[in-house]
Amino acid sequence: MAKKQTDALTNLVIVESPAKAKTIEKFLGSDFVVKSSYGHIRDLAKADFGIDIKNNYQPQYVVSDDKKEVVRELKSLAANAQTVWLASDEDREGEAIAWHLFEELNLKDNSTRRIVFHEITKDAILKAVQHPRAIDKHLVDAQQARRVLDRLVGFELSPVLWKKVKPSLSAGRVQSVAVRLLVEREREIFHFESKDSYRVAAVFTVAESKGKVQVIKAELSRRFETLEQTREFLQHCVNASFLVDNVEKKPATKSPAPPFTTSTLQQEAARKLGFSVSQTMSVAQKLYEAGKITYMRTDSVNLSDVAIASAASVIRSQMGEKYHYTRQFKTKAKGAQEAHEAIRPTYLQDETIVGSSAEQRLYELIWKRTIASQMADAQLERTVISISVQGKSEQFVATGEVIRFDGFLKVYIESNDHDKEGDDEQSLLLPPVEKNQVLTLSEAEARQRWNQKPARYTEASLVRKLEELGIGRPSTYAPTISTIQQRGYVVKEERPGVERKYQHLLLKNGQVLHSEKIEISGAEKNKLFPTDIGIVVNDFLVKYFQKVMDFDFTANVEKEFDEIAEGKLVWQKVIDRFYKPFHLQVEETIEKSERNTGERILGNDPESGKVVLVKIGRFGPMAQIGESDPDSEEKPRFASLRTGQHIETISLDEALDLFRLPRDLGEFESYKVVVAIGRFGPYVRHNGKFVSIKKGDDPYEISLERAIQLILDKREEDNNKLIRAFDDEPELKILNGRWGPYISFNGGNYKIPKNTDAATLSKDDCMKLIESQPAPKKSGRFSKTAKAAVSKSDVATSKKVAQKKTTTKKTTTKSGAKSAKKS
Repeated sequence: MAKKQTDALTNLVIVESPAKAKTIEKFLGSDFVVKSSYGHIRDLAKADFGIDIKNNYQPQYVVSDDKKEVVRELKSLAANAQTVWLASDEDREGEAIAWHLFEELNLKDNSTRRIVFHEITKDAILKAVQHPRAIDKHLVDAQQARRVLDRLVGFELSPVLWKKVKPSLSAGRVQSVAVRLLVEREREIFHFESKDSYRVAAVFTVAESKGKVQVIKAELSRRFETLEQTREFLQHCVNASFLVDNVEKKPATKSPAPPFTTSTLQQEAARKLGFSVSQTMSVAQKLYEAGKITYMRTDSVNLSDVAIASAASVIRSQMGEKYHYTRQFKTKAKGAQEAHEAIRPTYLQDETIVGSSAEQRLYELIWKRTIASQMADAQLERTVISISVQGKSEQFVATGEVIRFDGFLKVYIESNDHDKEGDDEQSLLLPPVEKNQVLTLSEAEARQRWNQKPARYTEASLVRKLEELGIGRPSTYAPTISTIQQRGYVVKEERPGVERKYQHLLLKNGQVLHSEKIEISGAEKNKLFPTDIGIVVNDFLVKYFQKVMDFDFTANVEKEFDEIAEGKLVWQKVIDRFYKPFHLQVEETIEKSERNTGERILGNDPESGKVVLVKIGRFGPMAQIGESDPDSEEKPRFASLRTGQHIETISLDEALDLFRLPRDLGEFESYKVVVAIGRFGPYVRHNGKFVSIKKGDDPYEISLERAIQLILDKREEDNNKLIRAFDDEPELKILNGRWGPYISFNGGNYKIPKNTDAATLSKDDCMKLIESQPAPKKSGRFSKTAKAAVSKSDVATSKKVAQKKTTTKKTTTKSGAKSAKKS
């Protein structure tokens, strides 16, 4: 290619990402220079909300610190270009990026072109260049409305939470509603009453003419409420006869699912590939920017005519004409965003791609789903056999399904939330039987079962729920779910099940055998759990800001954004209609509401008689014995709640059990061994040293022998780590680290040059190496390195932060909100 950066450029193309720039550059000639803006270049200022509320909510934009150099370069290139092509994504965020570039680079209408494309292919890029358009100000206004509204809600609500719940909290318009969904589901589970019943299953045999025996597995049509009823029924079956009461065969068809939208891709990638929502979007972004798939933020299930024709060609050549069936799906979601096509491969003839394992797996999923959507229905035959029991009204029922023509199932089977990862549906073929045919009971068993509590949300099922309620749009699902986890309102984790005993009855060889068995129940995998602080914040917001937390309100706001995008509403009027009553509610809540820590009194400590309560403390949920009394020298005792315990459900006995720590386990080498829980987790203390307790060890149950083993293991680890120490300089050590030997001195770590024998270094050698290196960078607020390397500027910054915190306590909601960027 010709030299790119000359004094006079013919065409400057600005895209959002370097990866996209690299791909597009291949399709354009030497007259085009392609540069990246690296996403948004401007955002709302931090001061005064970044919004001039008195001036019709005028946004105050500033160039982000990390984008100043990018803007400087683009401004220089744009000033020398004949034509500037703004090629950001084709959704509202992309349109806003284009508008910000136009404004900040001082571009002119007559020399600026806006181009959009939903796939990065040569044909799509060249077609876009041939059909440029102006920046769509309605789309920009819709994006501005969302950004301004979210800033107002976050910056006004967050200081309320600081004052009334706990410092450093934050709130958000969509995120807080998502947390509400999780809290309400958790409460359903808290209050769920489990009921047991007995499920009876049987195995029947059918003798065929050639002596072959076929098997029919069936289940009783009712469940018994008691063990006695179940035993009586099985005992009756010992001498009963069994007849085929009815055989019903029905042909059925199964149609393929539409091509992927953003939310369905996130859900299916979670079920089949185990991807998180954010991982799915990250991988899809890479595939899109590499030109492998179409745009990945879309509500549409539509396929272009070119894609439909390409799919038809692939299906006919690989599977034959009978497998092909043209379908054009229609988008049901009202207000579907601007992307006009579903997520699909750009080149359907490419069944696989070169890339990372994650990219290959996600691409294969998208390819299969797209191809399957253009394939014939599967033809099935469903059979239901009803089996009567002599002398009883109950019947056994056997169901089976056989695939007569696989159709789209040859390529793809959609999962659901109850499937295991990657499971496919299994067809069950029942043997041919006739009405009144006698069956032989081989065996029957009854198991005690319990009705299922409501299922907790996974990331994927939460996305589906948000979509059903009309909350959020394709671009918001992933950041919403990431944000509520980062804030500590929600955790995604696995929780082991617990052992549960159940009654088991087995009828075999004419005898009914009764036994008690054990199973693991209630195991959770990658589920979303609201934390106690999430529950307390949710309750506070629902109580005082019902409108903001209302599902319908949040969904209606999304519809208003859509109408702004269509030019039907003026965005400032939408904001004004919401903000004025909302601001009054904020002021009233600060003035009249009481502080809320979720405090719950459980009872009294039997030993001291003092009150026992649980609440949100400085470091999270905790139990407390005794109340704070400024006139008393005796202070309350505190203990953190354990994983899985909640303020709302913990019992008095469970809370008291928390105060068993610290535990004195005994002595080792004439020193006490004490186990306790500190700020960074459970530990064993021995001879002034601390040893972390391993993840599988319970500090409430750990034995002295196990604690001694942990002490010895740590001692051996430390001995292996130490290469050399210096008696006359205790703070100076040569240690063996993960990346090789290094010098440790006064809390700072210093490199040792390669090919140096660390064991031979003298004290003077070490000091010379320390002096020759810059002070270590801070690695954390509380780290030793940070303390060792603190400078005058750090001290000055700390003073500013302290002053800012003091000011925040004294200021009104508006001034306090200035530093609430996180919201």
